[in-house]
Amino acid sequence: MAAKTANVNSRMQSDIKQQAERILERLGIPRSVAIDMYYRQIIAHNGIPFSVTLPAKVPARDEMTKAEFNRMMATGLQQAKDDDSFNVDEVFKDLETNI
Repeated sequence: MAAKTANVNSRMQSDIKQQAERILERLGIPRSVAIDMYYRQIIAHNGIPFSVTLPAKVPARDEMTKAEFNRMMATGLQQAKDDDSFNVDEVFKDLETNI
């Protein structure tokens, strides 16, 4: 017997939706799966699975010096080179284990 499903409806800015869906498409993750993943992480963390705080100041490129921008970009490049990320197969395996 198939699991029962429920619909989730939400409203958001069109450009936010488009940007997120372009990324999901590149990842090969359908929107419904991404939403399901988010809900499962809420359950696993017993709350929002990331910090919900306001930074003292959100950096904007035009407010940063060239050195600050280059430092930020170098940090991101180093994280990419160090493969500072999670393997998608391991993430799904962990999700399935913790259901």
